[in-house]
This record gives sequence, structure tokens and C-alpha cells, in this order.
Amino acid sequence: MSKKIHKSSFRDPSGFLFFEDGKLLRQVNESYHQDYDFLMGCGLYDKLIKAGLLIPHLEIDGHPGINNYAFKIIEPEKINFISYPYEWSFSQLKDSALLTLQIQKTALEYGMTLKDASAFNVQLYKGKPVFIDSLSFEIYREGMPWDAYRQFCQHFLAPLSLMSKTDIRLNQLLQIYLDGIPLDLSSKLLPFSTRFNFSLLIHIHLHAKAQKKYENKGSAAKNIKITKTNLHAMTQGLISGIKNLQINKQATEWEKYYSFTNYSEKSFKHKKEIVAKITDEIHPKYVWDLGANTGEFTRIASSAGAECIAFDIDPLAVDSHYRSIRQNKIENTLPLILDLTNPSPSIGWNNKERMGFKSRELPDTIFALALIHHLAISNNLPFGKIARFFRKLSENLVIEFIPKTDSQVKRLLTSRKDIFSEYNEESFIREFETFYNIQIKEKIVDSERIIFWMKRK
Repeated sequence: MSKKIHKSSFRDPSGFLFFEDGKLLRQVNESYHQDYDFLMGCGLYDKLIKAGLLIPHLEIDGHPGINNYAFKIIEPEKINFISYPYEWSFSQLKDSALLTLQIQKTALEYGMTLKDASAFNVQLYKGKPVFIDSLSFEIYREGMPWDAYRQFCQHFLAPLSLMSKTDIRLNQLLQIYLDGIPLDLSSKLLPFSTRFNFSLLIHIHLHAKAQKKYENKGSAAKNIKITKTNLHAMTQGLISGIKNLQINKQATEWEKYYSFTNYSEKSFKHKKEIVAKITDEIHPKYVWDLGANTGEFTRIASSAGAECIAFDIDPLAVDSHYRSIRQNKIENTLPLILDLTNPSPSIGWNNKERMGFKSRELPDTIFALALIHHLAISNNLPFGKIARFFRKLSENLVIEFIPKTDSQVKRLLTSRKDIFSEYNEESFIREFETFYNIQIKEKIVDSERIIFWMKRK
């Protein structure tokens, strides 16, 4: 049997993930034997699974593992698309933080604690966050501090505070600082007024000072004792502090995009009908909606039963889409933040620890609606490069061409010289037909815009 260790799974001595004949398995090492048995026997695992807070797993009897350190092999429920904290909106990160704290609070009630509180241990799955690392628990011993406290603050509280109090785009710092945003940096970037916020004063500003004080006094820091009652209080305090953080409603360009487009009610309805008709023809299983905004057209694919990833550059639009998904309990759509002209790269150890945009499971269908003019005009990308890029991603492409006569294109050209002599329908079709066969071409009524369904050659 072919076995291959997962490229991101090597830091935890308790075990690791590996692939075997297409299945994702996890080896539990002998060193984690006692903690694993306690987790499974004390009722905590069952409690978290029943509450939908932890990804479930099956135990594989008789499996030898990969090396001599194996205690047990488990098969976690599969999550098809892995996303990362720097691709999440404010509410997605906030819900993930509250999930982690709820798990820590519940673990203490069952005599355990989280030894890891990394945001990478959470995935957005079936419309909400879920904890994916069943080896992150350890038996609690009276007086022991929460070892994962600093990690939690760096991975969750720091970026949430910066997004709320400074600028919503600062979650992108998590792409640079994979072990969380340093607290001294967060303290410097946060406005002075946050020193009057009790939670941020304690867990960011004073925590950063304490880190500096103890950085050369490791043994003194390790000797700090904290009662279980105080751990509960600290966890509850973090929950309250994070719940009180809200998005500072900074103006972004696309959150209310559909309120300001040049679509008439009739043309917008017709566009939906065209996209629905093409979706019925394709019967997609897996769709990426690029430039999805708040998911108006993603919902057409998700309603048809497709698994959907809805990418957009605007953090408020993504946040609005996510909150709508949670409210309506939609399980087959995941909204994520993405700049298509600078997509998430492969990063981390050996540039393989966190997968890049194109390294994850690719779709069978792409929606690229009201997008081409932003790529071609705002970012100076030739049609040929755009077509070649899309071709590598999926078999089906549902794309909208928007001519220069359209008011949205005119708006893009108001502040710059029109150097785009090749931006026309003829050039668009010529370049895309190099890679695609056009299946459907339909003009939207009361509009100059055209919807194409193209199939990869």
C-alpha cells in the first residue's frame, strides 16, 4: 500500500496525518497513549462530537502504522477543501476563536485542557467552524497554566483586535506570521484607546509586556501556577472579550455592489435565469465562484447541489456572505477572501506546509461573473493570460463579458488613460477560443453584457 505523510503534519510529537491509497489517516503515537485513552474514555470526545465542535473519527483496528511509534490509527471525517485563517473574514475568525474557547472550557470540565490553540486546528466545514485536531488535548493537572494561552492570543485575539480596532485587512498578517501575530507588534498597531478595554489591556498590551519581561527568564515563567477556577475565569473572560469585538464598518468598494450596478431589475433577473440554465446543463459537482461578492450567483450552484467555494477580494462582502450562510444553515458553500491577482501561495516549511490556491482540490466549474473587466483593465491582464489561467483550473467556465460601453467599465477608465485597444468582444472570443469551445453565448436583456458557457478543449 502507498503511504505518504501529509506535508503540513510534522510538528506534533503526538502523531501525524498520512495518505494511504487516497484515504487520509492519522497515526496516534505511543507517547500520546494515555491522553488519547483519557479523551475517548472520559466522555469529552462524545460530548464534543454530539455538539458538532470536533471532527469525528473512526479507529482502524489492526493497522500497523508507518513506523514503530504507532499506538493507534484513526480515520477522521474528510474535509475536501482546506482553508486558512488569512483567507477568513472577521466573523469566520471570530466564530473559530469562540469555538476554540468553548472546547477549552468544556475540556476543563472533563479533566483535560487544550495543549494547542492554533487557528490552523480549525476548519470551516458545513457552514461553520469545527476543530480538527483530536490530538490537541492533554490531561489537566491542578495548578498547571494554560500552555496554549499565548498561542490563542496570537492566532485569534490579536488579529481580531486589529481587524476590529485598526483595519479589517490586517488578518493578512497571519500569512506572514504563521505562528500568530506577535503581541508586541499587535500592541503597537492597536490604537491607544484599546488600553481602556479591559480584555485587550490584559491579554494584548500587558501580555506583550510580560512576554518581554520573561523572555530571558523561562524557568520563572514556567513556575507560574494557576488554579482551575482561575483558568475557567480566564477562559470566560476571553469569550466575553471576543464577543464584544465588532467589525468597524470601514467603507469597502464591493460590499453593496448589487445596490449600485447598472442592472435593471429585468436584466438582473435575466442574468440569474441564464446562469441557472447553464448550471442545469453542466450539473456541476464542485464550483469555484471567483469574484462572488455576497454570493448572489453562488446560491444558484449551491441550490443545484454543487459544493461551492465563493472567493472575493472584499472582506466585508465575504463576511456578509458567511453570516447569511450561518443564518440560513447552508452547508455546501464556503466564502473566502482572495485576491485573484495575488492568490494565496504555498508557504511554511519548505513552501509546502500551507497549500497555495491552485494546490488544493480543483473544481469542475468556474463562475467568473462581472470579473473580466477588473482583471483586464484594473490589473492590466491580457485576455490570453486570463484564459490560460482559467483553463488550468476547471473544465467548465461560466464567464461574463462586459464591454467598454458599460458604465462599470467607464468608471474604471475615468481615472486613467484608455490603453486597452484589445478590450473588445472579438479579441475576448479569439483569445478564449484558443483554449475553449463556446457552448452557450447569451446577451443579458437591457444590457450590453454577455454570458458565455465555455468548455475546455
